[in-house]
Amino acid sequence: MNSLTRAKASELAAAIKQGEVSAVEVAQAHLDRIAEVDGTAEAGVHAFLHVDAESALAAAAVVDQRRAEGDELGPLAGVPLALKDVIVTADMPTTAGSKILEGWRPPYDATITTRMREAGIVILGKTNLDEFAMGSSTENSAFGTTRNPWDLTRIPGGSGGGSAAALAAFEAPLAIGTDTGGSIRQPAAVTGTVGIKPTYGGVSRYGLIACASSLDQAGPCARTVLDAALLHTVIAGHDPLDSTSIAQPVPDVVGAARRGAEGDLTGLRVGVVKELGGEGYQAGVEARFNDAVALLSKLGAEVVEVSCPHFTYGLAAYYLILPSEVSSNLARFDAMRYGLRVGDDGSRSAEEVMSLTRGAGFGAEAKRRIMLGTYALSSGYYDAYYGQAQKVRTLIARDFEAAFAQVDVLVSPTTPTTAFPIGEKVDDPLAMYMNDLCTIPSNLAGNASASFPVGLADEDGLPVGLHVMAPVLADDRLYLVGAAVESAYAAQWGGTLLEQAPALEGIH
Repeated sequence: MNSLTRAKASELAAAIKQGEVSAVEVAQAHLDRIAEVDGTAEAGVHAFLHVDAESALAAAAVVDQRRAEGDELGPLAGVPLALKDVIVTADMPTTAGSKILEGWRPPYDATITTRMREAGIVILGKTNLDEFAMGSSTENSAFGTTRNPWDLTRIPGGSGGGSAAALAAFEAPLAIGTDTGGSIRQPAAVTGTVGIKPTYGGVSRYGLIACASSLDQAGPCARTVLDAALLHTVIAGHDPLDSTSIAQPVPDVVGAARRGAEGDLTGLRVGVVKELGGEGYQAGVEARFNDAVALLSKLGAEVVEVSCPHFTYGLAAYYLILPSEVSSNLARFDAMRYGLRVGDDGSRSAEEVMSLTRGAGFGAEAKRRIMLGTYALSSGYYDAYYGQAQKVRTLIARDFEAAFAQVDVLVSPTTPTTAFPIGEKVDDPLAMYMNDLCTIPSNLAGNASASFPVGLADEDGLPVGLHVMAPVLADDRLYLVGAAVESAYAAQWGGTLLEQAPALEGIH
């Protein structure tokens, strides 16, 4: 494997800035790595749905030209990135993993796409996902399943499995994911990478194809905490094009990451969530989580148990609120405006064409959630289902408020289990939904949360994630804790978790 593809994003940016390597060389090394290991839906990692080598090399050449002209380069200029294919790009197709948008080229860039381009970040291509970001395994993509680089027979998490797998396979040092109920954090946990869900409204949703608008949040993904912090700084901040965007300064996440790397958490109060553990959690996951909690204490944090009683209702509330918003958001895919159109031969009505198109264009999980949401919002059931779920959402937010009055951050396992075999749960939606048990509460409440790698489960040798939750607009606390944990484990392991995985060298 080329040493450039194993380098951290911060190291690559520094080398480009100093003229030690060109941005074009860095981009080409990652494009070569993608060609080597990504393969197709039938074989390989299959992290990418679309790779645009020409545009990536052109963007890299611009960075090199700017450096030659003496321009001041940003902290991530010239660094390659994998972009989840639910973020619109004017120069590449955006499919949201669905047949109904196959081949669609948006007429504009998302705000975060624009900000990354302006920062000199080189977008390599678009990554695979569960259709319209609905799923926990990337098995719901219309374009084939992504595979976990740690074991190609297992899932890489979802919905953002493509972005996480690209990081773990060393195809890109940075990625963008979106998180509706855990779709950044759960893939990060099962691939041994870092995934951050910022405070809701902290990163613009303009140009993010909506799944559930009150839950969706884009965020940074990386192999190290500092790299994620640097990317967070690029994409975050108020956006007048997004009515839910928060007009507040971006927390100093880079400073927090640097302080955390010093390994001193003295004075930090950490709450272990009582309800997120026990029955149903894999023994190896709980063992690594307990090790991580002991490590936090060793680093100087004060660790206490905290009860958040309404978290146990989070899954049920989420799977009423999310489908209700899905049924509304996906109504726009009607064959009349853009995307797929089926049966328009002049003999059918608009209603018939719409029905045929949606039947052919949406996959089983999208249809399931549309139907569930439409039912929950229907006359006579709205108050009993959707209304009650929103009340539970309020109670969960109050649980967070009460907990954060006692502690600075909350922790739990990110997922109840490690990566499961492809196909194991695809026919059991309820078992699949359980993967988001720990991550859903933060989406319902809108607070910041993240997953950081904390070792391998004893049973299967697969990665385990530590889930850290912080109050609204306290995203910097995630990076403080994550960097401290990362630094301590790096001293034990001799590097990051991914750097200790020789099997990843042999992906083919």
